Amino acid sequence: MKVIFEENTAIEKRVVKVVTHPEERSKWDRIEKAIGQSETQLTVIHAKNNRNIQIQLSSVVAIESEDRMCCVRVITGERYLLNKRLKFVEEDLDDVHFVKINNQTIINTRYITAFSATDHARIKVDLTDSSSYFVSRFYIKNFRGKLS
Repeated sequence: MKVIFEENTAIEKRVVKVVTHPEERSKWDRIEKAIGQSETQLTVIHAKNNRNIQIQLSSVVAIESEDRMCCVRVITGERYLLNKRLKFVEEDLDDVHFVKINNQTIINTRYITAFSATDHARIKVDLTDSSSYFVSRFYIKNFRGKLS
């Protein structure tokens, strides 16, 4: 199979457009799977055995600051440690689905189920794993921008 790469600035970042001949339609699943496996991995520390493991970035629900490290919570409920401060994690994340909502938390917008206004001009965000966080006033504009 011959592969041709083209650039198109009209396509949203992190979107891939694959053009094939109609007879190649049966191979779309394999192509999608291959592209999906190239997803960004995050190296975290498993606290039970202190070993480094890699998890898919898309499985991360929230990253919370824990002093000089971060706690990474994935969709299965497991928690891992990330040996970085939250501000450096924020700089390294190039995924459009992550947004910092307060000084301690970055969440994955893919897992938001609902959000509502609360007192003191804050927003309460509910996630698919039944957890909830508050968006502080300072980060509300950025939060709204990510969801639009």
